[in-house]
Amino acid sequence: MALERIRKDDTVMVIAGRERGKTGKVLRVIPKHDRVVIERVNLVKRHTKPRGTQTGGIIEKEAPLHRSNVQPLCGRCDKPARVGSRRLEDGRGVRVCRRCGEQLDKA
Repeated sequence: MALERIRKDDTVMVIAGRERGKTGKVLRVIPKHDRVVIERVNLVKRHTKPRGTQTGGIIEKEAPLHRSNVQPLCGRCDKPARVGSRRLEDGRGVRVCRRCGEQLDKA
């Protein structure tokens, strides 16, 4: 099983496109389409009609970005990191920062 480079709840930085330089937490990963949804990044406006008890109006929501346009932030370097993998003594695979070697996975 290959390790996914970007996971839910990771802090990531956008490295390309209109939102370049912004950081945020990953809310959702859509592996089928290679996309991620990041909190308060790539906001779009949706015009909705009133339905039942829901009021209509203009709603801002996050749109997905392609995963190639984001990189996880390393906790030690505080910079976007390329992701490598390493096996621990107990056999688990973990993600590591290629710049400093810091483990990106929690515990």
